[in-house]
Amino acid sequence: MSTIPKIVILGAGYGGILTAQRLQKELNYNEADVTLVNRHDYHYFTTHLHMPAAGTDSIEHTRVPISKLIDEFKIDLVKSNVQEIRLSDKKVVLQDGTLSYDYLIIALGGEPESFGIPGLSEYAMTIRSINSVRLIRQHIEYQFALFKADESRTDRLNFVVGGAGFSGIEFVAELADRIPYLCKEYDVDPNMVNVYNVEAAPSALPGFDPELVEYAMDVLVKKGVQFKIGVAIKECTPDGVLLATGEEIKSATVVWTGGIRGNRLIEAAGFETARGRVKIDDFLRAPGHDHVFIIGDNSLMFNPEGRPYPPTAQIAMQQGVTCAQNVVASIRGKELKKFVFSNKGTVASLGKGEAVATAFGKKYKGWVAAQLKKMVDIRYLFTIGGIPLVLKKGRFL
Repeated sequence: MSTIPKIVILGAGYGGILTAQRLQKELNYNEADVTLVNRHDYHYFTTHLHMPAAGTDSIEHTRVPISKLIDEFKIDLVKSNVQEIRLSDKKVVLQDGTLSYDYLIIALGGEPESFGIPGLSEYAMTIRSINSVRLIRQHIEYQFALFKADESRTDRLNFVVGGAGFSGIEFVAELADRIPYLCKEYDVDPNMVNVYNVEAAPSALPGFDPELVEYAMDVLVKKGVQFKIGVAIKECTPDGVLLATGEEIKSATVVWTGGIRGNRLIEAAGFETARGRVKIDDFLRAPGHDHVFIIGDNSLMFNPEGRPYPPTAQIAMQQGVTCAQNVVASIRGKELKKFVFSNKGTVASLGKGEAVATAFGKKYKGWVAAQLKKMVDIRYLFTIGGIPLVLKKGRFL
């Protein structure tokens, strides 16, 4: 007696949700059972989290119920935490049960990479989820309130952001925009507030166009951001951070945006990994496991120059589409499609009305780049939810 294949998708981030949507579109009725596992019943936009974290936007603009994005007659949504991936018997152990699979898509998302810096995991906050964003936002506001109760604690008005990549730059930009409003609300002299952005690499926005990096830093310096570039954080303590130069910055708020690694569940499953990422084949499959596909932050792929692709939302989305096509092709015994990344450009927001971007072979900055950022956001909303989601979540002003 033949049974239809079971497809299990772990994670409903950018890669997972695109995989699920494409599978429900391409699979015929009763051709496969598809289960999507996610720890929350909502999909959130990781690339937007810096705004509610700083308090410049609502959390509700950064998430949408998964039930609005999938057809629950075609895909079973299981809200649970993944505990273990058992490759030997093709099972996934959840917090409250076990799932068997014939095809497994791992799109669990990454975890903050501390690079072994002492104290970072204990004393720094990270922008990685809706819950972490709530904590950061409330913590920042609470520091202003506490300062007014004890104005000798000036460290409460020092904010340290570790990492000047995209996440770090976008967060300090929003935080710099938010500070004047907080100062007004809590009757705090803006001159007492310090926002530090610390980056070990020799440049902010590593890998970005130098002209645009210079523009971005000029914009943020005018907003009050103090950069420490080419300086590593040596240790994070309950009192702030120690830098490799020997300088100590006293701070009650340290936010770490300095790197992402793959998910530890993948290492525990027995895959060969590099910082939690699996070097997958051209068809997005794990080596030695033709029925296991790994996409997004958990995957490691190299560009034609031999450098690893950065773990961006753009590549995860494209992988999701190809992954679904290849799972369907595997079920039907058809030829699989090689994944080829198509770089649509890169945009970094610098707060209200400001951004830098490379797209269509050109460089953009200022208001024009900010509009490109809005176009990218609206395009994604349209991709996953059509016009209704664009009208509900889109930012047009």
